[in-house]
Formats: sequence, structure tokens, C-alpha cells
Amino acid sequence: MSAQPSPDLLLVLLEVSRSGKFTTAGESLGLNHTTVARKIAALEKSLGGRVLARAAGGWELTPLGERAVGIAAQVADAVGRLGPGGEDPITGVVRMTATDGFSAYIASPAVARLRAEHPGLIVELVTVTRRALQQRSGVDLEVVVEGEPQVHRAHAVRLGEYTLGMYASRAYLARHGTPQTPEELARHGLVYFVDSMLQIDDLDAPRRLAPEMRDGLTSTNVFVHVEATRAGAGIGFLPCFMADRHEDLVRLLPDYFREQLPYWMVLRPDSYRQPAVAAVAGALQEQMEIARPMLLGMAPTAA
Repeated sequence: MSAQPSPDLLLVLLEVSRSGKFTTAGESLGLNHTTVARKIAALEKSLGGRVLARAAGGWELTPLGERAVGIAAQVADAVGRLGPGGEDPITGVVRMTATDGFSAYIASPAVARLRAEHPGLIVELVTVTRRALQQRSGVDLEVVVEGEPQVHRAHAVRLGEYTLGMYASRAYLARHGTPQTPEELARHGLVYFVDSMLQIDDLDAPRRLAPEMRDGLTSTNVFVHVEATRAGAGIGFLPCFMADRHEDLVRLLPDYFREQLPYWMVLRPDSYRQPAVAAVAGALQEQMEIARPMLLGMAPTAA
């Protein structure tokens, strides 16, 4: 290092690391993007190296930047303790992404319970179904559905599994009959993800297990899958923890259609060192344990 970096410059880097953009960081700090860029340049000069690198859609921390952000988070925590309620380190904004179902039934109750104890905590939750990002500027924590994520400069933690199965509404079965074998599904429409837009190979189970089944209604949103199945648009391949909530849905051929997929949580090392991010991560793990029977489809269902 050519000089000691000022805390002010470190805090600017911290904000840029959270959003991945100079403009967004500047809005949070009350600065224009030119001033942010100038402060980052000054920080890099004082540290003797680059702290940010260009990435798709924004900026990504370099290894030096990750170390600097770790110190910046400690500075922000210390400063925060000076204000009202500053004795609570679990405060500020945590940005995370997760799938629709996980967000609704795992993340939401976990965050609600955490915020009851730490009202200064804000969680920004973006719902998306995709692989773990290789460049995660602007995101503190991701929850993904896939085999072990192959990520660099990140922690990947296996949260647990959930089960998917074939479901149809009682009204649909009364009209069309109940399939007794996998082969009989060929005359029914599938309610599931849009095949051409599906990014997760592990989610291809219904097209692998019932290849003759034609698409009926497809969507990028799993809540649409559930409601379309309830409405009789076809037979849905649904997460059991979402479908089993509805008495009008019947699970079909559970011995054959029983796919288990893992949830993984991915965090940047500098994010995990922040008390608020670590608290959210811990709350998600705790909620996964609470919801384990529900996630595995162990609730009573109709055969």
C-alpha cells in the first residue's frame, strides 16, 4: 500500500460492491457518479491496485477489493453503532435472490422472524430461477436450485432438498380420468416451465420421465404452475410444499414421479462477514430445518 486509505473511500467502495453500479451507489450516498468514480480512483491509488473490474452489467470486486470491502464493512458497522439503536449490528440492507417458492415459503417467514428482533434490517428479495452467478455484484446472497454450484470467490452452502411430483385438480380428473401409469400421461397437457427458457438442467425431470407428455400451459413462474393446475389447464409438475397446501390438488403416481432437488445458498466472502448478511443466512438455514417435512412432501396427500 502506498498510503492508508481513508474510511470515507472505503465506505464508497462498500456501497459500490452492494449495487455493482456507480450511479446506484451515488444515489445511496448523495453523490453523483463522477464523484463516486473519483473516490474509487483515489482508493485504488492509496491501495496501489485495482479494487473493481468491469463485469456484465456493472462492477465486480477484485481480490484486493474483496479485502478492502471486508474492512469497509467493519468501518460501517462501527459507525452504525454510534447512532440511535446502534447497539444492534444486524441492520442495513441485505440484497438476495431466490426462486419463487423459496422466497414465499422459506425466505419470507425467516426474514419476518429476524426483523421482529432487528427492525433496522431491510431485505431486498428478487425472485429468479437461474444458476448461481459467476459475477454477483449487487447481490449479497443467492439461493439456487442446482447441483453444487461451480463458483469462484464465493461460499456455497447446501441448505437441503425439496420434492416435486405430478398433480392434477380433482375437477380435472373427474372430467378426464385419473392416469394409472406413466404412459397414460401422454394424452394430458403438462403445466410446467417454458422449456426454451429453462436455465436449470436439473429441472427437466417431467420431460425426462414423461417424454411423450405434450406441453399444455408453460410459465416462468411456479405460482402460475400451481394456479393453472388448480384451474384445470393440465397436469402440473409441482413442488410438493406448494401443491400440498391445496385440498383440490391430487398427487399422481408418487412412487414414479418423485424428484428431489437441492437448494444451495451462495455468498461472497465479504458479504458473509457482514453481521446482517450472516444473520439472514442463519435464519434461512433455520427455516429450512423447520420446513423440512413440508419440503420433502411428507404432508398427507391423496393418492
